[in-house]
Amino acid sequence: MTFSFLDFAFYAFAAVLIFAALMVVTVRNPVKAALFLVLAFFSAACIWITLEAEFLAIVLVLVYVGAVMVLFLFVVMMLDINLVQMREGFGKYLPVGGFVALLLVAELIIILNAKVFSPDSMPRPAGQPADYSNTQKLGEILYTQYAYPFEIAAIILLVAIVAAISLTLRRRPQTRYQKPAKQISARKEDRLRVVSMKSEKPDPDAAGAGTE
Repeated sequence: MTFSFLDFAFYAFAAVLIFAALMVVTVRNPVKAALFLVLAFFSAACIWITLEAEFLAIVLVLVYVGAVMVLFLFVVMMLDINLVQMREGFGKYLPVGGFVALLLVAELIIILNAKVFSPDSMPRPAGQPADYSNTQKLGEILYTQYAYPFEIAAIILLVAIVAAISLTLRRRPQTRYQKPAKQISARKEDRLRVVSMKSEKPDPDAAGAGTE
């Protein structure tokens, strides 16, 4: 069994990915957890590049690292998170969390030891020529063979977005809302009133008393 540079790169990025994932769930500072999650996404993108999935790697970096994680980090830095209150229930749920983690590790070991995921049954993809378009092949498969599942997934995401907006959009009586239609139809006569007042002459007696 030969050990090539791609194998070394895969194991290196996989080790960084596992380390970053562990730090995400174990670090106490939420800002550091978000930064380690960025590192995990970037390591996963590097692994996809070694598997010649350049389009997926670029999408992962641009969408998750460049947009979603920046938004998460911005929200975490703006929120005043009480870390002491978050750690109060850690010991209470630690046994259940440890049991679930051990169960997941056992399942992964059983799956990875099966012959389905062996290097012989799933070899590394062969190299493609320079004019090969990863994006074109992915689009052809996505919009031909998996067209209906893709549309169903888009509908499910759309329903989830509408449901999230409906659940969070609540009218509160103590909150003042803007009405653009009413603001546009406003006239000068409705907001400004010119009042004519008589001018008053200064009292000479009061002015003379002030000079004395």
